[in-house]
Amino acid sequence: MTILLDKPKLSKLFRLQWEEAQGGYVLLYPEGMVKLNQSAAEILKLCDGERDVAAITQALERAFSVGGLRADVDDFLRIANERNWIT
Repeated sequence: MTILLDKPKLSKLFRLQWEEAQGGYVLLYPEGMVKLNQSAAEILKLCDGERDVAAITQALERAFSVGGLRADVDDFLRIANERNWIT
């Protein structure tokens, strides 16, 4: 399933940041915090409203020297969109 968002970006309701106390990246929002795994954080760092899903996938595949990530990226972005993390 391909995500419907053209160029996803982090919602203005959330802030992505490294939290030393959590030992990883988190999404902060007025009501709390979501601790992210490394994969989720790497994808969200690329959701800048400038890159489309293909460019995000290519950047991840280059950065981690792997291929075939499109389905995983699509799945994560679908979930992130459902949770209103991205627009």
